[in-house]
Amino acid sequence: MRSNRTAEFLRYAIVIALLAATFYPILFMLFTSVKSTGSFALNFFLPDLTAIHFDNYMKAAPNVLPYIWNSVKVSVLSVAGILFVGSGSAYIFARFRFPGKEILYQILISMMMIPSILTFVPSYLLMRDLGLLNTHYALILPGIALGLAFAVLLLRTFFESIDQGLIEAARIDGAKEFRILIQLVLPLTIPMISTVGILSILRTWNDFLWPLVTLSKDSLRTLPVGLAFMVDKPGVSQFTVMMAGYTIASVPLIILFLFAMKPFMDGINAGAIKG
Repeated sequence: MRSNRTAEFLRYAIVIALLAATFYPILFMLFTSVKSTGSFALNFFLPDLTAIHFDNYMKAAPNVLPYIWNSVKVSVLSVAGILFVGSGSAYIFARFRFPGKEILYQILISMMMIPSILTFVPSYLLMRDLGLLNTHYALILPGIALGLAFAVLLLRTFFESIDQGLIEAARIDGAKEFRILIQLVLPLTIPMISTVGILSILRTWNDFLWPLVTLSKDSLRTLPVGLAFMVDKPGVSQFTVMMAGYTIASVPLIILFLFAMKPFMDGINAGAIKG
């Protein structure tokens, strides 16, 4: 009996230690973002509640907000393109018959097996030849191409599971294929659409290497790249101000998590059931 209690105590201790190791970096960022430079030097690890400096956020915000806007713009347009092209392509693969359909589908899905680093240089040369370097199109168009195969893979399965009788009834009523897709098929697959959208946003939002190479203008940089260069800006090089900037940068994804967690989990559960 005593050995069982000891084992249970050890399990709880390990879980608590892992949680502390997971959340302490976040708490450290929050504590540091409201410290003064002197307080940070004297009290590195623990919070200093005697002097809270919100002016760090006032210094960091003008530098971080433009990068957030660039990331929002690139992510939203990339995801919109992925969902628009991906849903149309998945609907065609799911509901139409034409010669070579399965071969074309397998070729499209096999693109997911190619590491993105192998296409890095050819993609850069293509963007250069098209004159799209130092524009957000250099991020949006490759982002759509990179996420398209994954979107088609997930959406086709769900489109095939929709009762064919519903689609035939809509066709008998005179609905065109585009209207069937927009008003009938997509509303029935909102959980999976949400899952594809959220995963695509996270991939685009956190991308660092490709924006670093294709964008040299500071006004066009997305958030990960902008934060990396923020240390060189006057007035922002202080560690406390940088932590305030990192805190501001985390707000959009927190908002996305709060509002999109339920449809995302619904899509994950639905995918597990379909699988």
